[in-house]
Amino acid sequence: MLTSISWILAGTAGLLSIPIAVLFVEVIAALNSITASKSEVSNPGEPRRVVVIVPAHNESVGVIPTIEDIKPQLSKGDRLIVVADNCSDDTAVVAAAAGADVIARKDPEKIGKGYALGFAIADLGSNPPDFVVFIDADCRIQADMIRKLVAECDSIQRPVQACFLMKAPKDSPIDHSFAEFAWIIRNWVRPLGLRYLNCPVQLMGTGMIFPWDVIRAAPLASGNLVEDLKLGLDLAAIGKPAKFFPFVIGTSDFPMTVKGTESQRQRWVQGHIGLIVTRVPRLLFQAFTSRNLDLLVLAFDLLVPPLSLLGLLNVGVFLLTCLAVPFGLPGAAIEISAMNLMVFTVTVLFAWLKFGRDALPARSFLKIGPLIVQKLRLYGQMLLGRGAAKWVRTDRGKLK
Repeated sequence: MLTSISWILAGTAGLLSIPIAVLFVEVIAALNSITASKSEVSNPGEPRRVVVIVPAHNESVGVIPTIEDIKPQLSKGDRLIVVADNCSDDTAVVAAAAGADVIARKDPEKIGKGYALGFAIADLGSNPPDFVVFIDADCRIQADMIRKLVAECDSIQRPVQACFLMKAPKDSPIDHSFAEFAWIIRNWVRPLGLRYLNCPVQLMGTGMIFPWDVIRAAPLASGNLVEDLKLGLDLAAIGKPAKFFPFVIGTSDFPMTVKGTESQRQRWVQGHIGLIVTRVPRLLFQAFTSRNLDLLVLAFDLLVPPLSLLGLLNVGVFLLTCLAVPFGLPGAAIEISAMNLMVFTVTVLFAWLKFGRDALPARSFLKIGPLIVQKLRLYGQMLLGRGAAKWVRTDRGKLK
């Protein structure tokens, strides 16, 4: 019996060492990367026609700042399309008044951002552009983002992903500092490391551009909670993985209500874990059999769960092995779990020292106790199957 428990704990610790090793490599590579303050790409040789697609579900006036960011960046012949998807508010009217072309979609049986994007691509079939950009309806973008993304995408003829970060809104009653730091690691540090290693990155859902020939055949129509991750993996499987472009940044605010915060985080975590369970074994097999190194890299990158979950799993396994030692548990399990915990801690510390001190001041670590309780409750709800697994507008509180 004791031998079986030992093997189970050692095996669990061994499995955890894989995502920890991936995280460590990506962060260390990011520490060594050097990014210029200006884009490395030149302007395209001839004008390129661009369509910017903004999927919107009950966004109403919240979509106006996004439209105002996009419109000045468009040239003659470009289009801005807002997809008013299964809206019960006046999103379509507001977006049209703000100067966007609006297409409305009504299909209560097929709800999801992927369906909205697929609907827009199908609508463009008769008059396709050279490039398609996807930007979320609650995202603010850098003033020269679209021009720089077009130049880079035209150069490599592959999908390009801009840096997309989540920020704590001003006067928020919720402390988002830990979440903001985790987002920096996920969407800035790790992709930066992969870029340094000349590897592809996951798609982030917004601030991403595609050549028309690539996106027109992509399997977009899906209700998957993390349709961006799924799309990036599907494209990597056919030899069109995304490249990270850290020279332009898009941002979005975290919710200002507890309900919105919990709903948003549960969707992200649930969708990510679902892909790990259902897709990673198949992706690894496909990558090995097809000798697709890009797909292999993304499959291992996908294995890294949300930072808080990875930390809790490490601490949990380490404590279990420590508790079992007095009963004669062999040392292999505790040695592996202790090494995992040490590497994870050092990795997060390095990332915080170089990239995270502004978002997560040192004094914030005094609040880590309530955060752990909150995360345990979140993952407990997921295990019990609570929470809606569908695309809903994030509850951001009152719009100003």
